[in-house]
Amino acid sequence: MNIVNIDEKPVPISSDIRNAFIDFSKMNVSIVELRSTFQELKMLKHLRNAGITKSFGFSCGYLFQLVFCLIFEHQNWFQFLESKKSDESPAKDTVYRFLDEPTFAWRRFLLFLSAHTIGKVTRLTRHDRPKVFVLDDSAYDRNRSKKVKLLARCFDHASQKMRYYKGFRMLTLGWTDGATFLPVDFSLLSSKKSCINGISGHIDKRTSGYKRRLEALQSAPEQIPSMLQRATKAGIDASYVLMDSWFTQPPLIQAITEQGLDVIGMVKKMKQRYIVDGKQVDLEQLYRLAVPRTGKKALLRSIHTTMANGVPVKVVFVRNRNKKSDWLAILSTDCTLSDQEIIRIYGMRWDIEVFFKTSKSLLKLQKEFQGRSYDSLISHTTIVFARYIVLAWQNRCSTDQRTLGGMFYDVCDEVSELDWAVALQQLIELLEDVFNNSNKKMKTFIKSQL
Repeated sequence: MNIVNIDEKPVPISSDIRNAFIDFSKMNVSIVELRSTFQELKMLKHLRNAGITKSFGFSCGYLFQLVFCLIFEHQNWFQFLESKKSDESPAKDTVYRFLDEPTFAWRRFLLFLSAHTIGKVTRLTRHDRPKVFVLDDSAYDRNRSKKVKLLARCFDHASQKMRYYKGFRMLTLGWTDGATFLPVDFSLLSSKKSCINGISGHIDKRTSGYKRRLEALQSAPEQIPSMLQRATKAGIDASYVLMDSWFTQPPLIQAITEQGLDVIGMVKKMKQRYIVDGKQVDLEQLYRLAVPRTGKKALLRSIHTTMANGVPVKVVFVRNRNKKSDWLAILSTDCTLSDQEIIRIYGMRWDIEVFFKTSKSLLKLQKEFQGRSYDSLISHTTIVFARYIVLAWQNRCSTDQRTLGGMFYDVCDEVSELDWAVALQQLIELLEDVFNNSNKKMKTFIKSQL
């Protein structure tokens, strides 16, 4: 049963997840203590349905929980092996074989887990509240590695240093209702041109691991439509796909709209063309053609137009807070939305940035295991995402009174049915218990008051 603090005020999502992690850490969470959460989210059932099983030895469910709980005990795998708890635990090679197994369908497990959790979160969300997919990528550093499979030299365009690094690009698909963010799918992208280590010839081409390796050599726009298709096929409900300017390109927008989803994303000042009155114009010319807005300092102007590939869109221009003389453009394929609603929905995209920060700084993504195989990177990243899902769900339960169900209202009814005489009698009995367990000076004081 989830305990809810009904007096707690909502705080920003970044503080929510951080506080939830700190609470778990103080509790020194063990496998036994997490059992109720695992049962509630049907974690082990999703593992079995994804084919993550073993025929002998320690079960995959036990090994998964063992790795899952390491972060909450403030230990890595090496420190755990050196502790007293390692006497009855599996050997080092057992866990690494579990993480390196290429036949395990970790993507299917993450999709089952996120879809099940999103279904529980959706029941706590109003039907008219927009639910969105969020797409973005983040740097997955392995700068000190040399023999990691599919290791590539990547460029971090999001960093202020604009640097090159060795590692992968972690393309992530998430879901949010504005209050709870949950990761749905991901892909660790390598590069065909700057790949340092290629695909090993010993991998079985029928396995999930080999298919993930082939995907790693694809570009992000090639993988995004299939990621969205898998999510919607799993029953995840969303109306919009939010993207930043690196993904808001006409071919990808058209591919997403053909799946029945609308796109809201920021647009770069590039050579993209828009059709206005039969003429093709670029973004800066489109800004001059838009009608200025009065009364809104942040919202400058908006215009209905059509992209060169025939997709009708609405472009909203807002002021750049970092440079007041400049502007930013937000594109929406849902032309029925108001300007304010487009800006508000696009603001939900920031949840994935909080997710990246939390996964790397608190949940030990990239740092906890230093495996060299591509399968171990996939499996450990999935476990880290599962940790975030558990924290996000526990945080939602601790801040949303509706998670108590009927128990909350039953307690309210019980309190309201107590009359004045019964309440006074219970208070006197409580004071008598304190009286019997107090010292002589306190007994004298209580007796005088009664």
